[in-house]
Amino acid sequence: MANTIVNAIGDTCPIPVIKANKALKEMEEPGVLEIHVDNEMAVQNLKRLASSKGLASSSEQLEDKHFAVTFQVTSLPKDALEDEAPPCAEDVHRNTVVAISSAAMGRGDDELGRTLMKGFLYALTQLEELPRTILFYNGGAALSTEGSESLEDLRHMEAQGVEILTCGTCLNFYDLSDKLAVGKVTNMYTIVEKLNAAAKIIQP
Repeated sequence: MANTIVNAIGDTCPIPVIKANKALKEMEEPGVLEIHVDNEMAVQNLKRLASSKGLASSSEQLEDKHFAVTFQVTSLPKDALEDEAPPCAEDVHRNTVVAISSAAMGRGDDELGRTLMKGFLYALTQLEELPRTILFYNGGAALSTEGSESLEDLRHMEAQGVEILTCGTCLNFYDLSDKLAVGKVTNMYTIVEKLNAAAKIIQP
C-alpha cells in the first residue's frame, strides 16, 4: 500500500486541491494520500475533491493552523481521476474590516459595554459573509489576549480565514505582549493600509 504525503501548508486556494489531484494521478497503487494544510477552508475543499472521486476522507487538526486530510485510495479508476479539480468554495469574506478600539462597546456603563462587545463578536461568527480582517488596538487589544471571553469566537473566525491583527504598541502599553492568544501582532502602518483598502469599515 502506497503512503503519499503532500505539503500544502501556506498554499492558497486552489493550490492544495491541485496538488492533491496531481498526487492522486501519480499514485501507482492503492494506499493513503495525506495532505497537510493550514486552514479549515482548504480542509473542506479537499473533502469535496475526495467526494467527487468517490474516495473516503477524514481530517485531523494536528496543531494551530496545521490540518491533515487523509484520502483512502482503495483503487485507481483512471476515469475518475480526471485533470479537472472541483472549484474552491466561494469566498465568504467581504473586503470588510472591523476596527475595535475598546474592550467595551459603546459609551456608558463599562460592564454593559463588555457584555455588548462579547455579543457583537459572537454575532460576527454567525454572518454568512465574514469580515476579511478584524483589527484590535488601544483597549481593544485585551480582547485577543489570554483571559478574553471572546477567544473561542475569534479562533473560530480565524479558522474560517478571517485575519486577526492586534496592535503591538498597544500590547506593550498594557503589558500584554506575552499574552496574545489569537491572531498576529501588527503595526500602525499595516492598520492604516488595511483601513485604507477596505470596502467597508465597521467600528462597534
